[in-house]
Amino acid sequence: MKLLRRSARRDSAAIRLQHRAIRQAASLLLAYPDERTPGRLVTVGALLDHITGPERDALDRTASYLHATDPLVVARDYVETFDMRRRSTLYLTYWTGGDTRNRGAEIHAFARAYRGAGVEPPVGEAPDHLPVVLEFAATVDPEMGEQLLAAHRAPLDVLHTALVECGSPYADTLTAVCATLPPVTDQEVQRARHLAEAGPPAEAIGLEPFTLTVPPRRDGSPAREGDRPA
Repeated sequence: MKLLRRSARRDSAAIRLQHRAIRQAASLLLAYPDERTPGRLVTVGALLDHITGPERDALDRTASYLHATDPLVVARDYVETFDMRRRSTLYLTYWTGGDTRNRGAEIHAFARAYRGAGVEPPVGEAPDHLPVVLEFAATVDPEMGEQLLAAHRAPLDVLHTALVECGSPYADTLTAVCATLPPVTDQEVQRARHLAEAGPPAEAIGLEPFTLTVPPRRDGSPAREGDRPA
């Protein structure tokens, strides 16, 4: 029995290490494509050597797309996919908080979690941005990172479904990410379905005391009226 328990502990440790590698690779693959992308892909290649099973193949398909596609096309498609379509936003609290003051509190909860683990939230990106959360879960605090991801399983499922439906090469990366989380419950399935059908919550009144900051567009131009808050 002792040998079996030791073997189970080793298996559990190996699974946790693989999950961390998957999340780190996914964080790099979901980052905005820029001049650092080639270096990120080198790191992803090294991480794939430590990942087995269908998750490795899924991540490799996204990486192969980034390797083989013209960088300008990749950047254009990234913006169209994640910045222009509400159903495929990478900001996890957008689906749970929407355009309400609750979203600000949820964003601050991410920031508090980071500070509680001894790191500062990133500069230039919201703390609920999926690549940021994945990097935190992979490299800083795996347990808290998994809690943050699991708490937003419904938005992740909505995002995954949206990417599959539009044929995005990033759908494979979301498949791998979701595979690192506990099995989805019936309640989470229903919640994701409701979010997909009804959209994020919104407030018609009372928004004046709290305003979400709209950052400049990725091409460097200033934000314009109607842009979605980040």
